[in-house]
Amino acid sequence: MSVRDNIKAIEEKLPQGVSLVAVSKFHGPERILEAYSAGLRIFAESRPQEFAAKVPQLPADIEWHFIGHLQTNKLKLVLPYAKLIQSVDSFHLLEAIDSWAVANGRVVDVLLELHLGAEETKQGFSEEEIIRIVSETSSFPEMFPGIRIRGLMGMATNTDDMTVVEKDFERIEALFNRIRAFGLEGFDQLSIGMSADWPVAVRHGATMVRIGTDIFGPREY
Repeated sequence: MSVRDNIKAIEEKLPQGVSLVAVSKFHGPERILEAYSAGLRIFAESRPQEFAAKVPQLPADIEWHFIGHLQTNKLKLVLPYAKLIQSVDSFHLLEAIDSWAVANGRVVDVLLELHLGAEETKQGFSEEEIIRIVSETSSFPEMFPGIRIRGLMGMATNTDDMTVVEKDFERIEALFNRIRAFGLEGFDQLSIGMSADWPVAVRHGATMVRIGTDIFGPREY
């Protein structure tokens, strides 16, 4: 099927209120324009140099998200263009984004990335670390005036066993709901679910799903 047909097939199943984020990494501007022409406006990249090179070649009304591990020395390639940093995975990165935002007169929207899967190499906060960060909501605006925490991002364990995936998404949904009870202003986004597991994610409260292969097919490069 074409990119347009792929998008239509996903959108027909996606509940109202759940945003479709097209993961366009490893795909050139021409393929992104196909998805744009089919109506998509939210795209996500994960490699800073690739991201910074693509943005000037594409329509200005695209809402760009960054979903990869972001090193602090690459902030200048990403923060001028990204509306949402989905993959904030350390306190050090929070501090660096805040410093850049304050220096540039910006407030940057972020998601805190939860380390869900069993893989030791995955980036992200533990549940306890996230609770500790957001439980200090009264002092957060003073600590990080350049940041607004919009929600959580997570990836399930890389497995074909959907019972494991379901349990992972149950955990992040429970954490998301627990944090919402703190009353953190603007905390309303849960980014879980990719091509292989997004229907499961939707059942567990996803407000956005990150889909690449099911839209664009195999990577181009």
